[in-house]
Amino acid sequence: MLFSFSNKQNYYYSTCLKVAAMKRIILITGTPCVGKTTTAKALTAKLCAEYINLTDLAKTYNLTVGKDKERGTIIIDEQKMQQKIEETIDASQNANIIIDGHFASAVTPTKHVANVFVLRRNPKELKVFMEKAGYSGSKMWENLQAEIIDVCLGEALERHVGRVCELNVTGKAVEEVVGEILAVLEKRKNCFVGMVDWMDTLEREGILDEYLKPI
Repeated sequence: MLFSFSNKQNYYYSTCLKVAAMKRIILITGTPCVGKTTTAKALTAKLCAEYINLTDLAKTYNLTVGKDKERGTIIIDEQKMQQKIEETIDASQNANIIIDGHFASAVTPTKHVANVFVLRRNPKELKVFMEKAGYSGSKMWENLQAEIIDVCLGEALERHVGRVCELNVTGKAVEEVVGEILAVLEKRKNCFVGMVDWMDTLEREGILDEYLKPI
């Protein structure tokens, strides 16, 4: 059977679909409500990439071992998740694959990862975002404390050292954040970690105890 392509279709095919050997896997991670999904989807459009949301992947393929009723979250089967990610990467014909999730660093095999972008947001602003998203009580404070003590950053550095970039997204529009990521990917901007210290920021403002109170 013969197929004909328009110029636009040919351009899409040549620029968006690449062989497996050229794949670049980019992780977008960070505390819940920090802006991962919005940023990842915008970056996906810019790079003509394949987008993988780990929460959706877990629900679609039943990659869970139960539900944490206290926190209202699903519990991921990490072994099954890693296997599914491997399969998805192997099956993809796209040059760029963007993986979005706060546990992306933990479940994405190191050998596949080119870049890890950890989004950071000032806890005061993050609290507002969380409240708008319906977070409250211990679930909200637990996640705020995770942001303050660098949980996602530490996890990324533990597994993907040398490939991690920390971005302070506080007060920034999505377009600006995506622009910073593209600048790093295109080697127009250096990648840094250790630039954010929310404990020091909150302590100087005299409100650290409010955020680190027992849950």
